[in-house]
Amino acid sequence: MRAASAAAHRDACRLWAARYNPGDVLRYSRSSQETGIAKSEYARVTRVDAPNNRLTVERKDGTEQSYDPRRQQGVSVYREQERAFSVGDRVQLTAPSPDLKLANRELGTVEGIGQDGRMSLKIDGGREIELDLVKNPHLDHGYAVTSHSSQGQTADRVLIHADTELGAKDLLNNRMAYVAVSRGAYDAQIFTNDREKLPQRWAMTFRTRAPIFRSESRRSLRSPRLRSRRRVKAWTLD
Repeated sequence: MRAASAAAHRDACRLWAARYNPGDVLRYSRSSQETGIAKSEYARVTRVDAPNNRLTVERKDGTEQSYDPRRQQGVSVYREQERAFSVGDRVQLTAPSPDLKLANRELGTVEGIGQDGRMSLKIDGGREIELDLVKNPHLDHGYAVTSHSSQGQTADRVLIHADTELGAKDLLNNRMAYVAVSRGAYDAQIFTNDREKLPQRWAMTFRTRAPIFRSESRRSLRSPRLRSRRRVKAWTLD
């Protein structure tokens, strides 16, 4: 099945045609009188004119529209990828669906797949829905989520990947640390490329009665205020 996964575009990058690629799927959350594109409309990038900062897209009705991306706000960029889904798979929505009253990054489980490609999903909140990937292609596997999208969720145990060489260095901070670790009710294990550098990158400023980050060398890392019953370990990836 083909599903749309979000491309890593910062808001400022979406203003420049050079940051797009032919084949990108665009979803517009705002309408524009200048381009005539409506709210919630989809289009596919067909041509990129970087020197003149012009983008040409094919709309659902087959017509083409060229515009300066600086004149069109509220654009989300996706790339179509093949995804193999099976009954029992954990999945997550990668865009909100107002029609189905689903929020971005909601998690669920695949309960059935029809011959026409429709999926029966049981959302973690208990609702059961039918998802048409043609109309709602924003679906991905839900076995791993970002720290940001995990807010408000809880699991018995969590595995955290913290790369100190992450390109977007501002994303690795004490807020990310607190949210990621506190998702696990009983156990959190951190996998990092540099155990010595991680405390500096996370910039821990909260104090606890006793350090609860433990490594095999018995070196401890400071952590935010967490429940004392939660076990937290840090491992270095080779």
